[in-house]
Amino acid sequence: MAKKNPDTERESLYSNLDKMSTNELLSNINKEDKKVADIIEKQIPNIEKLVDVIVSKMKLGGRLFYIGAGTSGRIGILDASECPPTFGVPDNWIIGLIAGGDSAIRKAVENAEDDIDQAWRDLLAYDISPLDVVIGIAASGNTPYVIGGLKKARENHIVTGSIACNSDSLISKQAEYPIELIVGPEFLTGSTRMKAGTSQKLVLNMISTSIMIKLGRIYGNKMIDMQLSNKKLVKRGVEMIVEELHVSKKLASELLKKHKSVRAVLLAENKNLQI
Repeated sequence: MAKKNPDTERESLYSNLDKMSTNELLSNINKEDKKVADIIEKQIPNIEKLVDVIVSKMKLGGRLFYIGAGTSGRIGILDASECPPTFGVPDNWIIGLIAGGDSAIRKAVENAEDDIDQAWRDLLAYDISPLDVVIGIAASGNTPYVIGGLKKARENHIVTGSIACNSDSLISKQAEYPIELIVGPEFLTGSTRMKAGTSQKLVLNMISTSIMIKLGRIYGNKMIDMQLSNKKLVKRGVEMIVEELHVSKKLASELLKKHKSVRAVLLAENKNLQI
C-alpha cells in the first residue's frame, strides 16, 4: 500500500485559486488561518511540559536553541532575535540556527537541509552542553538537518523538543517533548509558510514569552527590561514609571535617563517592590 501524503503536502481544500476574486482569496485564507489557534490549544499540555523543563535548565545557566531549515529556521531565528530587545536578556540565552547558515535567512541555500550532520556541527560551535535544550522545528517533521541535530543532542544527554505539522513525524520520534500541530492541507497546496508557519510562530511566541515571565523578566504585565532603543519604547518606559511610582512624566523621564532601564528606576525609587 502506498504511503499516505503528509498532511502538509495534501491537496488544498480549494480549487481554481487563479479564478478567485481578491475577496475570495483573502476570505478563504482567513478561513484556514482561523483553524490554527484551536489546533494549538489541544497541544497546550505538551507545550507546558516543554516550557517547564526549559525553565528548569535555564535557571541552572542553560540556553535554548532552535534548529530548523527554510521557513521553520527563519521563524526560530525571528523568535530568538526578539527576546533581547523585549526582555533585556543576553543574545546567547535563546539562539536560532538555520540550515545553510545566516545567508539562508534571506535566500534559500541549495541542499542545506539535507545534511544530517550539519546541525550538530552548528550546535558544537556554541559549546552546547547538557544544561541546554534543543527544539527542532520542521513543518514536514522529516527534515534531515533537524533529525540529525535532535538525534545527536539526545545521544549527548541534552533535552530535546520538536514542533512538527504532521503526525508521527521523524523529529517527533527523536524528541523527548514533541509538539505536533496538525493544521492540515495549506490553502496553496504545499505552501507551509502559511498555516504551518503561522502555527509554529504562535507556539514559539508562547514558549519564549512564558519562559521569560517565569524567569522574572517582567513585572506584573509590563516589559520592564526592554531595551530602550527608540523614542516609542522610551515613551512606553516613561509611562510605566509614571503608572507605578505616581510621579510626573518629567520626573519619570529624568529617572529613566539616569538609571537606563525601567527595572533599575523601580528598584532605586521603591525599595519595597518585589521584582
